[in-house]
Amino acid sequence: MQRRHLLQSAAALAAPALASFGVAQAQSFPSRPIKLLVAFPAGGPTDITMRSLADNASKILGQPVIVENKPGAGGTLPAQQLQSAQADGYTVAQIPLGVFRLGYTTKINWNPVKDISYIINVTGYAFGIVVPAESPFKTWADFVAYAKANPGKLTYGSTGTLTSPHLTTELIAQKAGIELQHVPYKGSADLMLALVSGQLMAGADSTGFAPQVEAGKLRVLNTWGEKRLDKFPNAPTLKELGYDIVQNSPFGIGAPKGTPPDVVKRLHDAFKKAMEEPSYVAVLARYDMLPNYMGSADYTKFAQDTVGREKVLIDKLGLNK
Repeated sequence: MQRRHLLQSAAALAAPALASFGVAQAQSFPSRPIKLLVAFPAGGPTDITMRSLADNASKILGQPVIVENKPGAGGTLPAQQLQSAQADGYTVAQIPLGVFRLGYTTKINWNPVKDISYIINVTGYAFGIVVPAESPFKTWADFVAYAKANPGKLTYGSTGTLTSPHLTTELIAQKAGIELQHVPYKGSADLMLALVSGQLMAGADSTGFAPQVEAGKLRVLNTWGEKRLDKFPNAPTLKELGYDIVQNSPFGIGAPKGTPPDVVKRLHDAFKKAMEEPSYVAVLARYDMLPNYMGSADYTKFAQDTVGREKVLIDKLGLNK
């Protein structure tokens, strides 16, 4: 009994000490550079906008936030690498929408909702389909007519297999009654190069294609939001074309499961302030993107809800693992 009483007393004394250690850890965080894993290659719209955000956050945190590009696997490599990273806040990752469908398309031994600490959602992609400026496809009707006359011969590229551009284009093709030939790339920069050099007939991508459209090298056939984009007022939405499809793709930043709540809050507060900086808003505008803030609790709820929605899309396309 006496031994048990001593152990209980020791535990009671240790609890406040551990709590104060956690607070002290958060107060001293960060004491070294933070690594931000980005899901797409250098030079594309995701990389450019995330580097702007990282630069702003570095000034707020007082330590460098260093971007490491981890392209491939449909944008899911950073989330997968979080599973083996230390839960100390020094490794964080971009979380694209593809992470939420990973459990349905690949055998994984972790849970995309439960095994990531969701810090903050920062922005999102708007999407569309583009063709080279010299393409004979002047309208979406031209595109569909050619595809129907030449099943499987119309090539289109995306930023990777099972990404939102790939899956949504396949859903559009299904609804249009056409068969397309998909060519995956690691990111927007590679995809745009293939398009403007004539290696592809079309591309499905985020509005990272905006600079190429404005330079007269590409033409937008449609966009996928609820309404037309201000930058491309002549491009109809999918809904206007008769498809009941709206596809946008928010993304944010996550940390390994078990990252201390005080560290998550410190990161959240720094990135929230960083995304409010005019320099970040301006670089987003280059790609027709907007700040799209969700705090940690709302972002976690978004992850839960999106996992359910993505299952419906995967089932509809028959792409379950």
